[in-house]
Amino acid sequence: MNEIAYTMVNGYRIPNLLPHQEPEVQLGKYALLRRRFLMQHRPITFTNLLTSGKLNPHLMEIDRTARTRIAEITEQMAKAEGVTEELKAQDEMKWVGLMNNIKNAAEETVLNELIYV
Repeated sequence: MNEIAYTMVNGYRIPNLLPHQEPEVQLGKYALLRRRFLMQHRPITFTNLLTSGKLNPHLMEIDRTARTRIAEITEQMAKAEGVTEELKAQDEMKWVGLMNNIKNAAEETVLNELIYV
């Protein structure tokens, strides 16, 4: 069992019952989406992470992993569909449209794999 820490106030021992306080961090887009999902659809998991002090590290890991995964998937899909720098030089608007489609598909994949589970 965990030891309870006490604070002396006017001769009385008062237990320190506040949960672990996490430092403020900048959360990215995918971390914020994950936090909202946990709050709305997985409240027990959210509360457990929050009270154990593991919420922010979890969210930062999700954000970092999501960004890495999107970059990997985008690169793979661009290569598979033949979207190259050569195409960019020849027809920039077509290249932009294809890359936007690829990035949207990659993001949708990552949202389903990492964020909304």
